[in-house]
Amino acid sequence: MILIDPPLWPARGRVWSHMVSDVSFEELHTFAADLGLPPRAFERDHYDVPSELYEAAVAMGASPVGCQELLLRLTRAGLRRRKTART
Repeated sequence: MILIDPPLWPARGRVWSHMVSDVSFEELHTFAADLGLPPRAFERDHYDVPSELYEAAVAMGASPVGCQELLLRLTRAGLRRRKTART
């Protein structure tokens, strides 16, 4: 299932949502491509989705969830990829 949190994350002059799959990265990449997101929007385990695409993602079938629920479901699915420490 594709999950998306509310657009709450400011960066680069815009506000962003995070979009994940609790099934597979393949499902996530396919959904993101259908939504029109470029591959560069993918970061480790999620896509950054600009606020103007939030409603379109939900209309296409993404389930709106809170930030904590999104992280919990991603982690339970074994798809969480944490940032690595820089050396």
